[in-house]
Amino acid sequence: MKFNVNQQDFQQALNYCQGVIEKRSTLPILSNILLDANNSKLTITATDLDLIFIHQLNNVEIFEEGKITTTSSIMYDIIRKFTSGKKINLSLTDISKLQVESEKSIFNLNCISASEFPLTDENFNDNEFSIKSKQFLKLLNKCKFSISNDETRHYLSGIYFHQTEVEGKNYLTAVATDSHRMSVSKIRLDKKIDFEPVILPKKTIFQLCSLLDTHDGNIKISNRKSKIKFELNNSILISKLIDGKFPNYIQVIPKNNHKKLEIDLKLFLNSVDRVASVSLDKKDGVKFNLSKDVLNLSVNNANSGDGKETLSVKFEYDLEISFNSRYLIDIASQINGDRVEIFFNDSGSPALVRDPADFDSIFVVMPMKG
Repeated sequence: MKFNVNQQDFQQALNYCQGVIEKRSTLPILSNILLDANNSKLTITATDLDLIFIHQLNNVEIFEEGKITTTSSIMYDIIRKFTSGKKINLSLTDISKLQVESEKSIFNLNCISASEFPLTDENFNDNEFSIKSKQFLKLLNKCKFSISNDETRHYLSGIYFHQTEVEGKNYLTAVATDSHRMSVSKIRLDKKIDFEPVILPKKTIFQLCSLLDTHDGNIKISNRKSKIKFELNNSILISKLIDGKFPNYIQVIPKNNHKKLEIDLKLFLNSVDRVASVSLDKKDGVKFNLSKDVLNLSVNNANSGDGKETLSVKFEYDLEISFNSRYLIDIASQINGDRVEIFFNDSGSPALVRDPADFDSIFVVMPMKG
């Protein structure tokens, strides 16, 4: 095997692989990437057995076809330190050594035979649909911070995707909750799709976010039984799904929150962030003391002190309620417009947060006791 590759293209592909490969794998082969050079293409594959990432570099100058695996983290570390955009020559000097050469550097890296690399070939093309990648990224971003970290309830440790219908229009809807807060966001589909509801694991979500960040155009999605496949440009991501039943989230959305607070988003975000600074672990509640058109925010921490701030708002009632500051900041950071609307019922009930600039996203946040 012998070929040349551009430093930048190779570095970007290896960077994506880093997100898939487990740092502490018990199987040495899972720390490796598979390099397959043939037909003027280099295909790079990384897997942790639950997630498979395949990336193709085209127009690669190949002198001798072949495939081999080598340690992903070491390869990435070397490639990213080479001069940007330069040509890198790779060649298999013997069965277990891959030579990597660029400008004045030569490295010989240990290899494991490609035959040991776990590959599964599956047919996904039964129910494929296409969606704009930026729209899909929106769903991921609006929901990912609400994913639960509680290992015991594994069905909450991902985003629930399903198809919904409202007034004859079809949507792909995403939901995540950790039972203290919930995000729901949807995007319009051109037509009804053949798509079974799925719960997408957290690791897959973060990998998709980094891929979609630099991608315009469409993403193709197809799922079958316990796996889902995403295709974009020159990358494919295949992931196992979380096995479990997502709770009935519709029940959680407050129906009679009629007390509406309207507030400038930037002022609100900055104020909450500032008063929360007095709490070291950000676990202290931010207290809302609301009266007509005035919001007093305060945080009181027994060990470090207290902070207060007053904001002019639009509000017609008197209400006292406390929230975890982190939750408010996470939600506010995903609001598109320059205002935010929060709907309350009473001090013990969840609040509903809406984005006037995005009717397709809502957030629910539970108040803190005390």
